[in-house]
Amino acid sequence: MTPAARKTTAGRRRTATKAAPPRPAQAGRTSAKKVAKKAAAKAPAKIVKKVAKNVARTVATTIARTAVKRVTKKAAAKTVRAKGRSLHLGLNFIDPVHYDGWDGELLACEHDARAMQAICTANGIKPVVLMTREATRAAVLKQLRRAAKSLKAGDIFVLTYSGHGGQMDDATGEEDDGIDETWCLYDAELIDDELYLELGKFAKGVRVLVLSDSCHSGTMTRATRPVSTGRVRQMPPDVARRVYAKHRDFYNGLQEAVARAITGRRSAEPDMIASALGLSPQTRAIVRGYTPAVILISGCMDNQFSRDGDVNGAFTASLLSVWQNGAFTGNYPTFHAAIMAGLPRDQTPNLFVLGPASKFLAQKPFRR
Repeated sequence: MTPAARKTTAGRRRTATKAAPPRPAQAGRTSAKKVAKKAAAKAPAKIVKKVAKNVARTVATTIARTAVKRVTKKAAAKTVRAKGRSLHLGLNFIDPVHYDGWDGELLACEHDARAMQAICTANGIKPVVLMTREATRAAVLKQLRRAAKSLKAGDIFVLTYSGHGGQMDDATGEEDDGIDETWCLYDAELIDDELYLELGKFAKGVRVLVLSDSCHSGTMTRATRPVSTGRVRQMPPDVARRVYAKHRDFYNGLQEAVARAITGRRSAEPDMIASALGLSPQTRAIVRGYTPAVILISGCMDNQFSRDGDVNGAFTASLLSVWQNGAFTGNYPTFHAAIMAGLPRDQTPNLFVLGPASKFLAQKPFRR
């Protein structure tokens, strides 16, 4: 081989050697793992304890954070404000077709309903208002039942009525004096025991406030007949008799339906018996086992009249004066007493309760 050929061959060998990649050092890796294992085995006990302590601290912190989140969620659920619903009825006249030619014209009832609506709205209570022609039996019962289905313990329902009060014969023979009290809705009367039956459908713990600015709206104890003076919210007795005679089958059917509905009700608890004193036997039977807390403040006693006015009825006007746009700070008994103090002696608003209402009585009126 010539010298030039030898140089070329040597150059090629050197280039091939440089281009070839290094071979993996398997033996070196294995040695590194063994060394690491030996080092870990010889690690001081303090390091192991420190690692375990850090792990335990991390686990404890995670558990604590989870517990705090759960407690926060429960607290938030408890602080959710109670729901409020209200129904306001104001009837300046009624349908003469049903009431035998009598339209029962009044001036201030719709104003009363709007005033009560404003109070409820200001207190976060969602209102429904039914004025005159809208305030039919079907519409009122629909709203009562809708509210009963939507509210739960702690919630509040406010029902206000401004219009004529009426009376009719008791078809079931359950009333002491043979008379049922009524509200004169636009197309027909709503019997008092029907109302109590509907209120009893509210869930346990629901607070129900009823404000009735009408005649015959006291305790329903059927006291002696009042003597009318001025423009009052009472269906005249002769009209009441004619209306009942004209629609006897209809109203007798309603009373019999109430009687059937209360058959077999369980006995009342002692505190509920006390709250129902002064009610008729029929009404006491209805409110046995009442679970909602019901407060009724009426415009007058049963042997008195609720006066109408040019802007508001006398009872509602006194209530608004006492309320002072929310500045009133007392409870229901002091609220009732202050309203009574603002009325003449011959119009005495009444207060009575049904069901377990002691805590409700102690609250500020209209509190959600």
